Amino acid sequence: MEIGSVYLKIIRSRFSNVKELGDRTLSQLSETEMHWRPNESSNSAAIIVQHMSGNMVSRWTDFLTTDGEKTTRNRDREFEEHINSKQQLQDVWEKGWEVLFHAVDGLQSQDLLATITIRGESHYVLEAIERQLAHYAYHVGQIVYIGKQLKSVDWETLSIPKGKSTEYLREQLKKHRT
Repeated sequence: MEIGSVYLKIIRSRFSNVKELGDRTLSQLSETEMHWRPNESSNSAAIIVQHMSGNMVSRWTDFLTTDGEKTTRNRDREFEEHINSKQQLQDVWEKGWEVLFHAVDGLQSQDLLATITIRGESHYVLEAIERQLAHYAYHVGQIVYIGKQLKSVDWETLSIPKGKSTEYLREQLKKHRT
């Protein structure tokens, strides 16, 4: 197996994992909670969703052939609350990921060392992918933190529950032995 193919498979999985953390958090939030923010200078989960989707649509549309910062993007508007319903936010969230996965699924190994631009700055495709993965993981982490703050004891954990690491490891080992 060739390293570029392996990398593309791994990166698709990593993006999927980040999306799943966001999905599982957003599903726990009510419509009102989607718009909560601790202060005026902070973003709500809704704003982060708007921003991430705007970024994804801009970066991943015509990924290999046009600058990642499209002239049609209104980045500043992404940071204004303008989508009120949870369903609309969910649709915006899914649209961004759809554009991203379509682009990633279309990449070939030989594309990884091609050069693209983002805001006129040159990047290897490999570098641009890593840049976006870090950006989305950062923002999904913010969404998760907001969710944990709001849900408190009602929070449904997204990973191994506190105090359950040994039990989890034991179960994993048992699974892999059978």
